[in-house]
Amino acid sequence: MAGTAPRRVLVLNGPNLGRLGLREPGIYGTTTHAELADGCVRLGKELDLDVEVRQSDAEAELIGWLHEAADQEIPVVLNPAAFTHYSYALRDAVAQRTAPLIEVHISNPHAREDFRSVSVISAVATGTIAGFGPLSYHLALRALAAGTAR
Repeated sequence: MAGTAPRRVLVLNGPNLGRLGLREPGIYGTTTHAELADGCVRLGKELDLDVEVRQSDAEAELIGWLHEAADQEIPVVLNPAAFTHYSYALRDAVAQRTAPLIEVHISNPHAREDFRSVSVISAVATGTIAGFGPLSYHLALRALAAGTAR
C-alpha cells in the first residue's frame, strides 16, 4: 500500500532574516539563514512535511507567496520580521489564509523596544511562537504536523 505524499508547508521569512548569523548575534544568535532553512527541512522530513523555506526583503514578494499559500491551502510558518509591526498589506494577505499560519519570531518582541510589542499579524494568525531562537520554527512545524494548529 502506497503512503500519502508529505504535506507541503511554506516557511516564509521577511526582511533582514537572510542576514542571520551576521545580524546582531546577541539578539538573533549565530545560526545562519541557510542553517535555519536546513534544520526546518530536516525536521519536516522527520514529521512527514515537505518544507520549503523562502526569504525576501520585499513586502510584495511575501504577499505573493501568502496568496500562493491561500490559493493552494498550504500551511505557513511566517516570520514577518519588521513587517510584523506595520504592514497592513501583509496582514490582509495573512487574513486570506485557507490553512493554518503560525507567526514566529526568533527573539521575544515583547522583551525589546516598545514598538516591537505590537503585531498587526497576530490577530489573523493561527498562533504565535516567539523567543526560542530557531527552535521557534521547530515548535511551529511540530504544531502543524500534530494538527493542533487550525
